[in-house]
Amino acid sequence: MAALSDRRRINAPSGGTTAPVFAKTLKEPGYLEELRPQRSRDPKELRKICECLQCFITVTAHPQKLKLVLTTLSTVLQTSIIPSASGSAYLEIPNTNPPSTSTLIPPTSSLKITASVQGPKPLPRSAPFSPTLLLTTTVKFAPFATRHRRGYIRDVAERDLGVHLETALRGVIIGERWPKSGVEVVVTVLEGDEDAWWGQDGGGNGSGWGLLNVLAGCITVAGAAIADAGIDCVDMVSGGVAAFVRGPADGGEVLALDPCPAEHQEIVAACAVGYLHSRDEVTEVWLKGDAGLEAADSLIEGATQAAQGSFGVMKEVLLENMGKNVKPEDATSKVGGKRKQVEVEMTG
Repeated sequence: MAALSDRRRINAPSGGTTAPVFAKTLKEPGYLEELRPQRSRDPKELRKICECLQCFITVTAHPQKLKLVLTTLSTVLQTSIIPSASGSAYLEIPNTNPPSTSTLIPPTSSLKITASVQGPKPLPRSAPFSPTLLLTTTVKFAPFATRHRRGYIRDVAERDLGVHLETALRGVIIGERWPKSGVEVVVTVLEGDEDAWWGQDGGGNGSGWGLLNVLAGCITVAGAAIADAGIDCVDMVSGGVAAFVRGPADGGEVLALDPCPAEHQEIVAACAVGYLHSRDEVTEVWLKGDAGLEAADSLIEGATQAAQGSFGVMKEVLLENMGKNVKPEDATSKVGGKRKQVEVEMTG
């Protein structure tokens, strides 16, 4: 007897879908190069940062201001987005390049990351005694996060990102204050940065340049979520990226802060760091590419400058949320500058 098929489940296609390629793309080789996005910022200029969702509210209330808002908005950082978590944060770096009218494929991808913190909470009784807080980090791409569909099981790249994130956060949390306790940081990448421009040969698959931007975003959003959870830390940690890029005009290498892989012809080397602003310390360094000793020092210095920009946004967001959570003192409860005593009747 043949096995009955499950009619209640609709299985997804086994492989991803690709965008259609028209004849114009094949007949005109220079057509793809015209669609390549170009970096309009200076090499040491970061993308403009917005620390709240007020821009989106303005777009909803005033549709005629849509173009103005989209050109000025770059990064959105918001905390306390998951009520059930101890702390949470959301980071978004939208596409700053205007969409092309001749193709439906966006020139560059966006970066959208969420982070949630569960804990600190006591470990199971069967767990061995730990004098410090046990930190667990998990980084997972959504299946639709990249151009090539991701699997539901964590792959090697996601495990590497989790290890780098754990290293960046371990030097920040004061673990001695929570013995035999654990905290879990779960980071979900809703949309990841591509490794290269989609029109390039091979699409830059396997180069891994986009993972550096993803790691810097994970460090920033995880640091904001930990601060939102009220966990004692030595400082706030933020992420930054710097890279040596090579242009087609002169062929020389230029140090670019906050790079977008799709906007550059070739990336020689790149570096992502986790940086503590007040202590002037680096908790994590991920260097990739062919760079010498002097170039490595320049990359780390540039990445720390990019991380300082993210730190300024985190500071403003946390201070704003702190002001919302702290209620003003009731003036009616004071008499003559002293707090009024309220009589409470005790019933047995």
